[in-house]
Amino acid sequence: MSKLFSPITIKDLTLKNRFVMAPMCMYSTKGDGHLTPFHFLHYNTRAIGGVGLIIVEATAVESRGRITVNDLGIWDDAFIEGFKHLTDEVKGYGAKIGIQLAHAGRKAELPGEEIISASSIQFSERYQVPKEMTKEDIKTVVKSFKDAALRAKLAGFDIIEIHAAHGYLINQFLSPLTNKRTDEYGGSVENRARILVEIIKAVREVWPQEKPLMVRVSAMDFKEGGNTVKDIIDIINFIKDDVDIIDCSTGGVVSDAKINAYHGYQVKYAEQIKQATGLLTVAGGLVTTPEMASEIIDNERSDLLFLGRVLLREPYFVLNCAKKLNIDYPWPFQYVRGK
Repeated sequence: MSKLFSPITIKDLTLKNRFVMAPMCMYSTKGDGHLTPFHFLHYNTRAIGGVGLIIVEATAVESRGRITVNDLGIWDDAFIEGFKHLTDEVKGYGAKIGIQLAHAGRKAELPGEEIISASSIQFSERYQVPKEMTKEDIKTVVKSFKDAALRAKLAGFDIIEIHAAHGYLINQFLSPLTNKRTDEYGGSVENRARILVEIIKAVREVWPQEKPLMVRVSAMDFKEGGNTVKDIIDIINFIKDDVDIIDCSTGGVVSDAKINAYHGYQVKYAEQIKQATGLLTVAGGLVTTPEMASEIIDNERSDLLFLGRVLLREPYFVLNCAKKLNIDYPWPFQYVRGK
């Protein structure tokens, strides 16, 4: 049987298979950051469809950290109850569930909000020019991630993912393309990684050691002068003692990056990061067939596989994948007649 359908245990978390639903923004709140009926239908459907681990979309640790006004939020205790209902339901359908804690930084499109970043450089002409963060601003953001992690724990999430990819705030510090600071948060790789190190340390103060912590990175900036996978490996080595899994994506930090996106184009970066750091990795990027998914895991190029848009098209991709690979994998009893 393909390792795709074998369980894996990471600290106190056991996943029934290697499929991970990638966090994908749904832009479906009513402007208040709270879950709506759509979110429950959306995530529960993928749990019924066999996904082992579901990561809830980018969830803002500050109101000014949303990408749009319709993003989810976790910047207040009022969000805990809704997320607790969601985690209970998803786990009731056999999946485990995590949350991606995020801050959009300069990529926020929030009229009336003060937008912040590592440096005062706008993402593109249609975005606001952000305010360069003071050290007090940095402390505030670090505390916001810590407070959000505690809320995630109280809401019953199995794992937290820190979003340090795709050109959002943490990534804006990590990349030399967007970080032009001259203080201890800019310049060298170690300095650019400092805010991520501080966030991870703060989160670990409230997120139990026995629970896994994951970080999503952009392994390549795809622009001259930006981060390469070697730089990202150096950054990961600063945090590897406090994290368990690296979710390997790419791009997003600048609007004019030259990305050659082909089926599985990001998998090689997960493979390199896995080999260089010894950490578990999640690979993905236009992985759309059962055969391709199986090859990545069976050849130990990565430990887990993230699925994004294919799950929007095919909520039951995992179950159908087992069928196509001739694997006798259990279906929900209500759907066995379809098997």
